[in-house]
Amino acid sequence: MIQTTRNNLVASDAQLEITQIKSVIGGKQNQRDTLRSLGLKRIGQTVVRNADAVTVGMLNTVSHLVKVEEAK
Repeated sequence: MIQTTRNNLVASDAQLEITQIKSVIGGKQNQRDTLRSLGLKRIGQTVVRNADAVTVGMLNTVSHLVKVEEAK
């Protein structure tokens, strides 16, 4: 199960499915760079990443642009 604190994810050993749900057009450059670093290029694209501290920090930066679920 993914743990959250005040809408922020917490690092764990889980696998996360990350789906981009909103566009980065008009967004800040650091948010565009963060999505690219996560491997997301377009709306609807999904990637699976480990819930380590680096990934969780990136997801907290762009939480309004992505949907995060625990991978099955």
